[in-house]
Amino acid sequence: MTMTQPFDGHALSPETTAFLARDMRLLIDGERVEGCAFHETRDPATGLVIARFHIGGKAQIDSAVAAARRAFEGPWSRMAAAERTAILQRLARIMEANATLLTELDIIDNGMPRFIAGLTTANCVEMVDYYAGAILRIEGTTTTPPRHVSAEADALTYTLREPVGVVGQIVPWNVPLSTAILKLAPALAAGCTVVIKPSEETPLSLLALADMFSEAGFPAGVVNIVNGFGADAGQTLAEHPDVDKISFTGSTATGRRIVTAALGNLKKVSLELGGKSPVIVMPDADLALAVPGVAMATFFLQGQNCMAGTRIFAHEAIHDALMEGLTQFAAGMTMGHGLNPATMQGPLISEAHCAKVMGHIEAAKAAGARLVTGGEKLARAGNFVQPTIFTDCAPDMAIMREEIFGPVMAVQKVSTTDIDELARLANDTPYGLSGSVWTRDMAFAHRLVKRVRSGQVSINCHGAVGTNIPFGGYGQSGWGREFGQEGLDAYLETKAVTARL
Repeated sequence: MTMTQPFDGHALSPETTAFLARDMRLLIDGERVEGCAFHETRDPATGLVIARFHIGGKAQIDSAVAAARRAFEGPWSRMAAAERTAILQRLARIMEANATLLTELDIIDNGMPRFIAGLTTANCVEMVDYYAGAILRIEGTTTTPPRHVSAEADALTYTLREPVGVVGQIVPWNVPLSTAILKLAPALAAGCTVVIKPSEETPLSLLALADMFSEAGFPAGVVNIVNGFGADAGQTLAEHPDVDKISFTGSTATGRRIVTAALGNLKKVSLELGGKSPVIVMPDADLALAVPGVAMATFFLQGQNCMAGTRIFAHEAIHDALMEGLTQFAAGMTMGHGLNPATMQGPLISEAHCAKVMGHIEAAKAAGARLVTGGEKLARAGNFVQPTIFTDCAPDMAIMREEIFGPVMAVQKVSTTDIDELARLANDTPYGLSGSVWTRDMAFAHRLVKRVRSGQVSINCHGAVGTNIPFGGYGQSGWGREFGQEGLDAYLETKAVTARL
């Protein structure tokens, strides 16, 4: 195919062009193997097919798990820490050298704007470096031996941190490279081996990583990549009796099914699920900071991110000024293909998801929410929905309660500055992933964030994630934490050893 017409006149690099021409097979036991069928991925900005790739089912998952088990019991978990560190560091340098390829693949596969994709790639390199360095900090402790042993003889008690084993990882379509790396890097640093299933919507950047693992020197079977559908490959991976842990990012509904599937061998489960994050804007908020911050809390990545701040509690004293600023900001957001450096908002992932988001918008209108701006699907190729803002929203409206996963903001006007009442409003949700408070009063802000039941709450910013900062949810937003030391701990077991001397 030509590289200009399908992408709205924006050409791809030679590296990406060459990659798209390849036979995109699975990675199992260090080899590129055929799947059981084929699937297509489309550019969500144009709707055109950009690649055809192999997908796997039960047989391929079984082969991948067996390969991961052999690698775990063989070279990988026994490898010296310094050698494992060096391999991960080589991977980081290879990813850095291939940053353009990884960035462009996420743009055309997912639709994200270039500024987000580029930042994501850089963050992924940083994350691999971070966990490479963390390998040498995997430490046990010494402690007092049990009394009944030490009473009779000298004794030593210490702990070991050991890898969980074979890990199944299931990643979503909304930030494909980043979500894969934030699972892979700590798992590999811990000494685990992995079978990872990309989303069938966005497999390309992870398939590009397959070659990089081999080039970095990972032994065969340490990382296995099996494309496939959730109901087939994903279900098989979650149920598999020889998988020791599942790490999943996606919807809360699917997370429940993962838990059920994992019951067979009581495998460990980490879940990063949905969100409906509160954004509280107080009368003294700095509007020059709050307007773009609140807008991007909702519209970043087209609202297709779990920590999106889509429940806005705007104090009545600042409500109208905030609405005016948000409306102007939304009107100034350039929509278009992510390859265009000027694009601030790209398309939604698929036609089906676009229809779902538009259904939420129509339901909000019918429920009596007031449409301030947006609310339309663009009459052009691709899955473009305007940045949309509703106000006069009531707490029982679906738009205030359900995760839309699109560029739709719901604003509720509030009259209180009481911390307990604001916390009650913020916590009136089954989710608890993120949130933010906008005010100049730092004492007030710190008291309020302490009462908000979310795994991450920011002050005068939103979604302040970082490689070294643990991230995860309360309630139906998930189990466990990713990023930082806690992200590494999720892939480690603790063994206590007592020796009578």
